[in-house]
Amino acid sequence: MAAASARVDLDGKPIKPMQICMIGAGGFIGSHLCEKVLAETPHKILALDVYNDKIKHLLEGDNASFTERIQFHRINIKHDSRLEGLIKMSDLVINLAAICTPADYNTRPLDTIYSNFIDALPVVKYCSENNKRLIHFSTCEVYGKTIGSFLPKDSPLREDPAYYILKEDESPCIFGSIEKQRWSYACAKQLIERLIYAEGAENGLEFTIVRPFNWIGPRMDFIPGIDGPSEGVPRVLACFSNALLRREPLKLVDGGQSQRTFIYIKDAIEAVMLMIENPARANGHIFNVGNPNNEVTVRQLAEMMSEIYAKVSGDAALQSPTVDISSKEFYGEGYDDSDKRIPDMTIINRQLGWNPKTSLWDLLESTLTYQHRTYAEAIKKVIAKPTAI
Repeated sequence: MAAASARVDLDGKPIKPMQICMIGAGGFIGSHLCEKVLAETPHKILALDVYNDKIKHLLEGDNASFTERIQFHRINIKHDSRLEGLIKMSDLVINLAAICTPADYNTRPLDTIYSNFIDALPVVKYCSENNKRLIHFSTCEVYGKTIGSFLPKDSPLREDPAYYILKEDESPCIFGSIEKQRWSYACAKQLIERLIYAEGAENGLEFTIVRPFNWIGPRMDFIPGIDGPSEGVPRVLACFSNALLRREPLKLVDGGQSQRTFIYIKDAIEAVMLMIENPARANGHIFNVGNPNNEVTVRQLAEMMSEIYAKVSGDAALQSPTVDISSKEFYGEGYDDSDKRIPDMTIINRQLGWNPKTSLWDLLESTLTYQHRTYAEAIKKVIAKPTAI
């Protein structure tokens, strides 16, 4: 680790080894961030989560330089007295903990609000009281709907970037009505952002807020009935992967007309590493982390994934690879959606010199190759089991 210890930040200053308290370390983003930190830096990690399946290879592996620098603490931050002590032991706190699956926003709105706001309050409080720097993971959902979505469908202004490009320091946060419980997540996330910002303004909390735009890659979400509940509904990429693995049509909610951008997890983790190791440039900022070059409609995404999975698996694509379904049927009452989410990258490029690299095709090919290798045989066994009558 000598070479890693000698590394410098973007301003040429040596990067000191630090202890990182990572809350939610056992999830998709946390597992990739832990790998990166252990592989390329001398930093140590206090990994906090309820589950550790996705980081077991780091906790129990043969690489002593990894296992000696990561400690797992099985903690539910809702009610664990150890939380403040672990934060006090750290130089930096990264909070990744969240309920962030759209299907839950409708069916579990209370859990969603508690998880993303109430449960995050002690983390912010302990960081502020103990002068610990905080990197908090928010979401692109805080932007809600675009201004363009309120224009007439035939308005040429809908094509004007000023009406749909989302800027951290300018774009308004526009949500649906209260009865549309789909916005419970976005509102909770926005409120904790406002609290963190206020702690910075009034009490000097050093903070960075991350707004991810659809981070994609291996270990994302779960496959229902394999490593998640059979009745579970993961996010769009895992939903589509599950259908491809089972050779079922991909369900397009409301025709799949919503537009999204997708970024490869490894590109996104590079951005987070720059935030970790360049506090002078990152503190006090909110950063969009996405790839505006990888914009597609959800229907186009489904078509690309069907084509790529046929290549990866060697199985012919279905003759009818997609089927339309209403949002009410798929998500239940109270669902609402944003039409388009394209991140502006000006601030993160100016502060950290970061830009994403991986094309949509390449990130999908990498992810679907992983999904096929990891789940295909298990899915076949599940399908082959006789069903009870």
